[in-house]
Amino acid sequence: MSLDALLPSSIDGLMLGFVYGLAAMGLTLIFGVMKVINLAHGPVIALGMFTVLVLSQSLGVNPYLGLIAAVVLGLAFGVVMYFVAVDRVINAPELTTLLATFSVNLMVIGIATVVFTTSPRALDIDLGAFRSGAVTVLGTRVVAVVVAIVAAAALYGFLFRTRTGKSIRAVANNRSAAELMGIDSRRMLALSFGIGTSLAMLSGALLSTLFSFTVLSGTTYEVKSFVIVVLGGLGNPTGALLGGIILGLLEGVSTVVMPVAWVPIFEYVIFVAILLLKPDGLLGSRG
Repeated sequence: MSLDALLPSSIDGLMLGFVYGLAAMGLTLIFGVMKVINLAHGPVIALGMFTVLVLSQSLGVNPYLGLIAAVVLGLAFGVVMYFVAVDRVINAPELTTLLATFSVNLMVIGIATVVFTTSPRALDIDLGAFRSGAVTVLGTRVVAVVVAIVAAAALYGFLFRTRTGKSIRAVANNRSAAELMGIDSRRMLALSFGIGTSLAMLSGALLSTLFSFTVLSGTTYEVKSFVIVVLGGLGNPTGALLGGIILGLLEGVSTVVMPVAWVPIFEYVIFVAILLLKPDGLLGSRG
């Protein structure tokens, strides 16, 4: 164990945790509102990566402007996905919705593989670095953290400060009562699915500025998102952000004390431990 590497790795993992948390917020929002586990979450994250790549390399768009496109496309794709794959089975047993979103998973991966192949891709972004002693913080990480915080704050403000956001929360708490109050629950569910998908694509777009990626990269972050959601509390966006920060920090520390290949196993151990010891997560489940 290298103590000199502990602080830089911890800071690096902590910053990455904000992006993990953003990805998990999209997953937990969908579950919290409609009790649907979105198995298309991973491919959607990958779509965010390739949205930025295509806009940057084919159209010359700045990768950070591509984040806006990822948000808009994610919202539209999520709404379409809801009406095509989820709306008709929203009240069916949970296995049915799992199969519906898993079918979207397979279709997105299949089409993306045909179009982009499985070759690794990367964006060439250099925003400099901040150095202080043994600690080096890349500018791309700083921007990713800032964007993740702004997105999380915007989601919180939307859900708690706007009429539409309050309607979504009402549908999540009691769909039948919300409908009696004149709220179009079907519209709110579609919007929620769109927002959750948009957050996933935004996180993928941010990750594309940090690491190389393939059409299958989203699967890795999907698994991390499930761990984070359980860690923070099912259906709790605030818990998802906190869980992402904690997981990122643990990743940063664990790479110093154990081989990198063991880190995913360590994450699964955390996943099982939370399920056994505190199944409601750190901040508790929220409908």
